[in-house]
Amino acid sequence: MRASALPAVFLVAACIASPPSAWGAGPDDEFKARIALFTYDTQAPFKLQEVSVEKRGGATVRDITFVAAPDREPVKAFLVVPDGAGPFAGVLWVHWLGEPKTTNRTQFLNEAVSLASRGVVSLLVDAMWSTPKWYGSRVPEQDYENSQRQVIALRRAMELLLSQPQVDKARVGFVGHDYGAMYGMLAAGVAPRAKTYVYIAAAPSLSDWAFFGKQPLSKADYLRQNAVLEPSDYLRQVKNASTLFQFGKQDEYVSHASTAILFGAAQSPKERRFYEAEHSMTPAKIAEERDAWLLKELAPPAAR
Repeated sequence: MRASALPAVFLVAACIASPPSAWGAGPDDEFKARIALFTYDTQAPFKLQEVSVEKRGGATVRDITFVAAPDREPVKAFLVVPDGAGPFAGVLWVHWLGEPKTTNRTQFLNEAVSLASRGVVSLLVDAMWSTPKWYGSRVPEQDYENSQRQVIALRRAMELLLSQPQVDKARVGFVGHDYGAMYGMLAAGVAPRAKTYVYIAAAPSLSDWAFFGKQPLSKADYLRQNAVLEPSDYLRQVKNASTLFQFGKQDEYVSHASTAILFGAAQSPKERRFYEAEHSMTPAKIAEERDAWLLKELAPPAAR
């Protein structure tokens, strides 16, 4: 890895620290205390570094790292930028926890490259669960703190995307699958900066997936501590944005009935779609409908 020598069009590293009111309605009074769980230095530099650059079709794929918090390892990411000057729509993508090959920032890379030809800048980030054998080696008592750190990392990622001069800040979206969707909901509730959100195969609660492996010393204490991290509570804070939920009919982890919890918490306009798919959500139709949604919701005003 070498120190960044990126072109000026890419090196916009100042954080965007606009208050929530700049992006939509402010949080409910009772929710404001939760925002304090995810505070960080908004003026800290990203310390961008570029690992490599690759041309793919009409897009440039930059393999980069950035710092989300001073005491953490840099976040690995891909920045996919269309040819041309823009302004472009922007999308932040967060992967699932599933097959090792796609449990990382590569999961949506081909999709992001394809969307670049339609005028979309994409930032795809590694989340904490991209670490090999992450789930089996995690310490349940550390989940609360690690969740806070992950939400901060996603907020920083969104700020990095918004700081790109080619990106139209009024036309930014978010896509997350599985854990990526659920942590994306938390980040959106704290700082609702996207115009549209796509959540794929999300369970109603992080605690739904907390007990398949190593058990906490006290399940009651675990549930009590993590009760402030319920995704539905954060979805209710996101206003003036559209939401698409994508679920699989054969999903062994997310029941059809449970999808109503998240869907009911989201503000309108919203849609909930079901597919002949398992939790991996791999059928091509799912990506096709997701991309059509993004292009419609993030189209420039003159094209609507």
